[in-house]
Amino acid sequence: MIPFALIRAESLQEALDCLSREGFKTKIIAGGTDLMVELRDLSADEKGPDTILDITPLDEIRGIKDDGKIITVGALTPHREISTSPIILQYAPLLASACSTVGATQHRNIATIGGNVINGSPAADSVPALVALNAEAVFRSQSGERVSLLKDIYLKPYQTDIKDDEILTAIRFPHLPDGARSSYIKLGRRNALAISRMNVAVVLVIKEGKITEARISPGSTTPTPDRITAAEAILIGEEPGEELFRRAGQAVSDEMINRSGRRWSTPYKEPVIAALTTRALMDAARRAGNSREEEGEGRSSRDEYGRAWV
Repeated sequence: MIPFALIRAESLQEALDCLSREGFKTKIIAGGTDLMVELRDLSADEKGPDTILDITPLDEIRGIKDDGKIITVGALTPHREISTSPIILQYAPLLASACSTVGATQHRNIATIGGNVINGSPAADSVPALVALNAEAVFRSQSGERVSLLKDIYLKPYQTDIKDDEILTAIRFPHLPDGARSSYIKLGRRNALAISRMNVAVVLVIKEGKITEARISPGSTTPTPDRITAAEAILIGEEPGEELFRRAGQAVSDEMINRSGRRWSTPYKEPVIAALTTRALMDAARRAGNSREEEGEGRSSRDEYGRAWV
């Protein structure tokens, strides 16, 4: 472990003052489940941060608020709180599902949504759900507030556009539209403590038997998080069905290759992300009123959060 100075901020203003002075030499710690691993793995000749800024005491950027249209989740809110929040379960259930898959119970009790977002991992569990929710990231610095569409803050894997003097204070997103149904599926090597091999979050709005809105956001497939609009366009105006959903799944797979190229993992990922997307769309469509879902078909693969494991 490298040596560093530790500063514990007691207010957001105190934290911003610290970053304004020496942000380029400082790393922020909240839950610490990513940062401590990063610091431990630094080699002897690698330069680590001079200062660790502990923002754990900042209750002003913790918690979940709902103004009736927009839900705001403080950056220090732990995954356990999000996955069990009545607000999230009612208005953004796919985010509850995603956060419930993070690590073990101990991780979910301490790891924060802000850390999951800012770490920039392509395998981040919460990010595809947030992208499907059209979430925004809210940053603060001494010069004021900056708001960006969350998917646009990612420059490349493990790199975001956050400035040295900024803190991510919140993630916010609108309620899902009336009649929307969603699904989140994660593929891991096991059903607990698993980093995503791939995941996918989908939202469908079905009215009078036709899909009027679709959102598809895969994880661990493209260099940076995004919705796959080419696949979404296939669905709009069509009646839900397995063949339609297979076409959309193939479009996601094709887009993955367009953006990432063919690599050693492509023969595995190409059919699997198509299948995961098809399965997530089928799951969301069943939630929109398929009688077989009401009778319990497929529930054995779901848990109390409504998440699906593969």
